[in-house]
Amino acid sequence: MTDTTVDVTREGPTAILRIHGEITGGSEPPIMAAYADAGDAKSIVLDFTQLDYMNSGGIGLLVTLLVRTQRAGQKLLAVGLTDHYRQILALTRLDEAIAIHDDETAALAAASA
Repeated sequence: MTDTTVDVTREGPTAILRIHGEITGGSEPPIMAAYADAGDAKSIVLDFTQLDYMNSGGIGLLVTLLVRTQRAGQKLLAVGLTDHYRQILALTRLDEAIAIHDDETAALAAASA
């Protein structure tokens, strides 16, 4: 089991999933439980400010989450990515599907647009 915790908060129609620790293939239970807790949110913001580590299994988990949000008609946004993880999302082209923002305020504004 991996060391991943996720706090879920709501800002109107947007759910913010604050991820703490690491994201690996073993992080699926807490990530998907947090996504389920987001309920009927129109947009999901992934806050990576407290992310310590993400491996290829974690990238695969982001793809799974992306597919689920797209099927539900939700927007998926991200904040708090280090330059390293921004590069990884660019290399995997996930940055084309997950809107990356500099901070939560910008993500919330984009989510409501």
